[in-house]
Amino acid sequence: MHDKAHDWNRTWYTPNPDLTQCFQNTVLVWVPCIYLWVCAPFYFLYLYCHDRGHIRMSCLCCTKVVLGFLLASFGFVEFFYILLERHSEIQQHTVFLVSPVIRSLSVVLAVLLIQYERRQGCRSSVFLFIYWLLSIVCALVPLRAKIQLAVEEGFSSDAVRYAAFFSYFALLLAELVLSCFADQRPFSTEPNKETNPCPDQDASFLSKILFWWFTGLVVKGYRKPLKAEDLWSLRKDDTSEKIISDLEQEWTMECARLQQKTDSLSPTATLGSKMPDQAQLLRKLQKEQSSGFCLLRALARVFGPYFLSGTLCLVVHDVFMFSIPQVLSLLLAFMSDADAPLWKGYFYAALMFLVSCMQSLFNHQYMYSCFTVGMRVKTAVMGLVYRKSLVITNAARRTCTVGEIVNLVSADTQKLMDFVVYFNAVWLAPIEITLCLFFLWQHLGPSALAGIATIILIFPLNGVIAKQRSKLQEVQMKHTDGRIKLMNEILNGIKILKFYAWEKAFLERVLGYRAKELKALKKSQILYSISIASFNSSTFLIAFVMFGVYVLIDERNVLDAQKVFVSMALINILKTPLSLLPFSMSTTMQHSTGTLLTHSDTALQHSTGTELTHSDTALQHSTGTELTHSDTALQHSTGTELTHSDTALQHSTGTELTHSDTALQHSTGTELTHSDTALQHSTGTLLTHSEATKIPNRLIHRHNSQALVSLKRLGKFLCQEELKSDSVDRKPLHPAGSSVLVENGTFSWSRDGAPCLKRISVSVARGSLVAVVGHVGSGKSSLLSALLGEMEKKNGRVSLQGSVAYVPQQAWIQNATLRDNIVFGQERKERWYQQVVEACALVDDLEILPAGDETEIGEKGLNLSGGQKQRVSLARAVYREADVYLLDDPLSAVDAHVGQHIFEKVIGPKGVLRDRTRVLVTHGLSYLPQVDLILVLVDGEITEMGSYQELLNRQGAFAEFIRAYTSTECKESSAHKGESCVHKLVKECGDTGSTSLQNVEPSSETDQPQAAKDAGKLTEADRAKTGRVKMAIYMEYFKTIGLALILPIIFLYVFQQAASISYNYWLSMWADDPVVNGTQLDTDFKLGVYGALGFAQGIAIFGTTVAISVGGIIASRHLHQDLLHNMLRSPMSFFERTPSGNLLNRFSKEVDAIDCMIPDGLKMMLGYLFKLLEICIIVLLATPITAVIILPLGLFYGFIQSFYVATSCQLRRLESVSRSPIYTHFNETVQGASVIRAFGEQPRFILQTNQRVDENQKSYFPRFVATRWLAVNLEFLGNCIVLSAAIFSVMGKGILSPGIVGLSVSHALQVTGILSWIVRSWTDVENNIVSVERVKEYADTPKEAAWTLENSPLSPAWPQTGTIELRGYGLQYRKGLEWALKDISIHIQEREKARELRAADTVGIVGRTGAGKSSLALGIFRILEAAKGEIYIDGINIAEIGLHELRTRITIIPQDPVLFSGTLRMNLDPFDAYSDEEVWNSLELAHLKNFVSGLPDRLNHECSEGGENLSLGQRQLVCLARALLRKTKILVLDEATAAVDLETDNLIQSTIRSQFEECTVLTIAHRLNTVMDYTRVIVMDKGLIVESDSPSNLIGQRGHFYRMCREASLV
Repeated sequence: MHDKAHDWNRTWYTPNPDLTQCFQNTVLVWVPCIYLWVCAPFYFLYLYCHDRGHIRMSCLCCTKVVLGFLLASFGFVEFFYILLERHSEIQQHTVFLVSPVIRSLSVVLAVLLIQYERRQGCRSSVFLFIYWLLSIVCALVPLRAKIQLAVEEGFSSDAVRYAAFFSYFALLLAELVLSCFADQRPFSTEPNKETNPCPDQDASFLSKILFWWFTGLVVKGYRKPLKAEDLWSLRKDDTSEKIISDLEQEWTMECARLQQKTDSLSPTATLGSKMPDQAQLLRKLQKEQSSGFCLLRALARVFGPYFLSGTLCLVVHDVFMFSIPQVLSLLLAFMSDADAPLWKGYFYAALMFLVSCMQSLFNHQYMYSCFTVGMRVKTAVMGLVYRKSLVITNAARRTCTVGEIVNLVSADTQKLMDFVVYFNAVWLAPIEITLCLFFLWQHLGPSALAGIATIILIFPLNGVIAKQRSKLQEVQMKHTDGRIKLMNEILNGIKILKFYAWEKAFLERVLGYRAKELKALKKSQILYSISIASFNSSTFLIAFVMFGVYVLIDERNVLDAQKVFVSMALINILKTPLSLLPFSMSTTMQHSTGTLLTHSDTALQHSTGTELTHSDTALQHSTGTELTHSDTALQHSTGTELTHSDTALQHSTGTELTHSDTALQHSTGTELTHSDTALQHSTGTLLTHSEATKIPNRLIHRHNSQALVSLKRLGKFLCQEELKSDSVDRKPLHPAGSSVLVENGTFSWSRDGAPCLKRISVSVARGSLVAVVGHVGSGKSSLLSALLGEMEKKNGRVSLQGSVAYVPQQAWIQNATLRDNIVFGQERKERWYQQVVEACALVDDLEILPAGDETEIGEKGLNLSGGQKQRVSLARAVYREADVYLLDDPLSAVDAHVGQHIFEKVIGPKGVLRDRTRVLVTHGLSYLPQVDLILVLVDGEITEMGSYQELLNRQGAFAEFIRAYTSTECKESSAHKGESCVHKLVKECGDTGSTSLQNVEPSSETDQPQAAKDAGKLTEADRAKTGRVKMAIYMEYFKTIGLALILPIIFLYVFQQAASISYNYWLSMWADDPVVNGTQLDTDFKLGVYGALGFAQGIAIFGTTVAISVGGIIASRHLHQDLLHNMLRSPMSFFERTPSGNLLNRFSKEVDAIDCMIPDGLKMMLGYLFKLLEICIIVLLATPITAVIILPLGLFYGFIQSFYVATSCQLRRLESVSRSPIYTHFNETVQGASVIRAFGEQPRFILQTNQRVDENQKSYFPRFVATRWLAVNLEFLGNCIVLSAAIFSVMGKGILSPGIVGLSVSHALQVTGILSWIVRSWTDVENNIVSVERVKEYADTPKEAAWTLENSPLSPAWPQTGTIELRGYGLQYRKGLEWALKDISIHIQEREKARELRAADTVGIVGRTGAGKSSLALGIFRILEAAKGEIYIDGINIAEIGLHELRTRITIIPQDPVLFSGTLRMNLDPFDAYSDEEVWNSLELAHLKNFVSGLPDRLNHECSEGGENLSLGQRQLVCLARALLRKTKILVLDEATAAVDLETDNLIQSTIRSQFEECTVLTIAHRLNTVMDYTRVIVMDKGLIVESDSPSNLIGQRGHFYRMCREASLV
């Protein structure tokens, strides 16, 4: 070999570079071969371990194999050609003979690999693609040499070898192209069940890397709005079934380890035997502390390997990121070197383009893997929490509200998703900082440290701000929480608010919370603006200090283009990791201490400090602390960062979540939209624009510390105690023996709690009917819970034979059709179904319901009356055909005659369940003679047991109980002699069939067919709007801000960017300054001007952010106020039709978006837009010819973004809508867990949740891929701009200075990030402006009549007599439905005839379910307006006065006693219209004075939400006290004694008789014995008055009333 293997003079230091012949024939041939042979064994092993099935031979595979053999044959032909033709040269050049053989053998190996890949089901091979690519790259040099030679010497000189080489190259190219395509799917014997499989599975690896496979959906979304059916099925690895089963196994193992660990720390070992309680507490705390860490470990085992593959991409991305400043440095050195050959400039430009592209690709692969893992983690954790909520003990369940559990699956799982994305930033930050410092030191020496010092000084400022914002956000969250909680109560009790005309009082309370919330938000935003300004100016500040120190410490230190612009590029990279370092340290330390961030807050804090900049983080944890309570939960989410404010809802509503529209919840729509990239950029493409970094830091701190808190919360919940499956011995049915057996059982509600059932021993023979009786609180329901295994068994034995069905005291109804509620997942048996419906007295109800049994029942059964709900609950149990029935007082909520019917047809000795074992808890004494066994419970013990007669004969507690109640009731109804007193004791309550305003959208007579079709629909789900947001919505928003603010904002942005251009241009002029005697002139002056321009920009940034924040607050104040007014002015039908979750969602999620996310999105979008303008101006000033490239790229940019925005907005809407059902289902399941367990339906509910989660992930997955698709495409465009700026700079080398080139290229490098950020922030704004649209949509719904009228004719004392007259009155629930009341004319006068002893009329209104009793009350209060006719009170037509004027002058005691959270006094008198003396007087008359006097705060006693901390009877008495306080002339009593024991019922009745004797009392009676001594009874049927007279006369007429009395055994 004569020539050296390599010669630099020939390769590099030459205007015409080339490689030596020896190098071409050795290294270039061997590199691809070495790669293939070294890696092939590992690749074979990988394929062997990942067998995906066999692929049949396809055209693609055949072509690859044939081309491979042709390629191999070329090498062998060349070998023989050399052997025969050139044998004389062989001894000198053996390598020429060896190389073709090695090359051919390598191709043969590649062909074998192609076949093996086909056998193992590998459809697209990255491994072979790299081999073919390396072969082609290495063949390019010989190709160029051959072409050059052929041009110089002529083709014919060695035609055979030329032809052979060109053919060989063409075949290599063909192999490379073919390897870009994917083969067909592996052959499978199972049919493919997926209807719309994800194209990702059919995509080649190249398509996967560049996300081309997603283009089809983007195009479809651009052509027409996407619908749910357009979305792809989930890949198998992303389905709930696969993910949850994997995690469940790991979690079970972790729990077992944790249990062993806690058991090993036995109390005696830890603290000695003297302190067992403290030791147990310590064990519990240790378990809670380590539970979060265990969950993290389990997640890492399941998802770690895939996550690590993404992390590898991130490391490679960082390598490319740090290469860019080095290449820039080489390019600027080339520009400064007058003798450098031009080809080097083009080489550097191409290299920069290539490195930028590779950085983009690896970054997006990393992001894609993070979001995929994040999505899977969310699915897995949701599944675990759901399964846990089905088995958690009642004691544990009490420690976490429904809202908190729902919060775990909404807010906390979201935090874990974010954590996955930002986790790597923690350990990468120190490495990135070290590298940046190393490279800066190379350029600027020790001055680099001055820059670090600046950052360290900026941080304390941000730390202080973060701390302050943290406090402010805590305050803000407290008020937001209070406001949402109050809104939730207003929505739950809206009917009461309307009945009492209390809307204004509650409106003021809500606005009071809102004003405090906005005050805190405004202060927080001003502080945040200082933070943003300091962070966005940090690039300038660091550069200013570094360059200042550099030139001032030694006048021979000269700033040239290379130093300036390479340093700027490195500063941009440095900013992000530097803001992360303190955070990562504190997190690591806290991890090591094992406390998993008990106080993450602190963590935060520093972090914040650090950070800070984004103090958002702040919030962070303010809540940090523990977020134990959901509300806080909210917190974080919300305010704080808005990023996901949505969650907002959640919380508080916590409680309710009911709909989750809440759902929206995380919409976070942006959703990480930015965050993802966030990181990205953070890590940045050289972003000198600090903006790109602004998101990441704040997100990263926040996310990681919040994630650790969330992990702890989730771990704590998942480690809660579970119900023991062995507490009840379930056996198959056996003819002999007891169906239900309890031997010496002692039970409590919690492991450490006092027993509430003691010494229970009972044996129930198969097929017998057992009644359980006792006073309220004696343990009747607890006994049933113990039989179901819901209680902690202290000792004893419980055994049940056969299947079980359970009817709880409070009916649990699903948001599904009535039929689905009854069938409850069982097989449909039509005949049996009809029999069950008839037995449970549901036939009449089905006729009333708009779509019969296909009618949709609202959440919690809101469109059914109490009695209907109870009967549906009973029908569900009966349909089950179980062996043992546990019935918890199912007859208390139904009318007397219905109760009798159900007892006879279902429960009693002749009912459909006569052969089954029935345990019935009851207050109804009339049923007791017919039961086989009675258990009498007193204070949790069975005091007596036996048949009815036996117990009466014993003269014990039971006989006394019977006598006591019999005598009271007999006295009460002595007006009727000869009635069987016992039978009158049946206690029931209202079955008002029509109370719900089954008010679907109004329909005219013409849409009857549609009406019939939709009749069964009640709630209107939140629908996903389609298409782009209308311009009018933007105008509406900007109009609320006002022109006075908008013009200064635009001016400040222009000024800010002008200052930025000026200081950058000034820097480039300084870099181009000539060096005289080794120094530059006037460095002090230049530094001063540079500093002044930079500071001016900082002030402008502060101004713009404050102005936008203030504008956003003004807009959101107005929009919230309008929304609140519109909602409270809506009629009752609106609330029955709209799920409360939808409305809550408007007040939490949507208002939060308007408060924070829209202003934040506008700040981002405008900042990036003006930055882009600045970059284009600089690049065009430097190289005007770049316009030729920028214009077409701009058009292409517009083209891509229009595709993306259309698809992305629709995907976000679909995702939001599909999220609602998950939380609704969760909420429903948690509330009905005991029923689901009793029926053994857990697997079905788990399956339903899986389906709902998968449905949601189907729209979430394409959403984050859309972001990646956009970023890959736009970053490629940005890289093209970099390439053109660099190439045109090289072309203009003679006329352009290095300073201008540095300025132009370093700015062009920022375009990559900015392009996709503009689209994303614009999409963000569009996504969030939808909130304005959603808030405004309630402005157009129908409203009630005016609350008050000017010039009202009413005298202050009206009504004085209480006369009520209805003239031809008719009522419809909505147009097109049947009349609820038809032509009613009746006169209720202030005095009946002289024979009456009462001063005023007491009128009872009776009738069967659906007769129109409650409709009459709704008409009198104008809850429903008359369809025809009028109602006159004291001669005044009530339709002609204001609603509040009417409703404040008459009073109702409603069926459901509703209380609001707040003081007891506020619940009685929200307007403070009465003195304390009057309030106490009303409490005394309501028999509550003693109770309230005994409370520590007396009248200021805080009632919890819904009055939960008072018993039902006490709540009912509070409602009575309200009526006594108002003391109006007309009282409507919707008799509500369902769950009130007989004593409370008697108190209410006697008070009404004595205190309202001067008033007209209308009683909607569900218990006939209540109205027996009334002056008049009105009997209604099908909306008509069929009878009206005194009770005794009506009985004498033997009509409807007589028949009803007979059914209730009253005559």
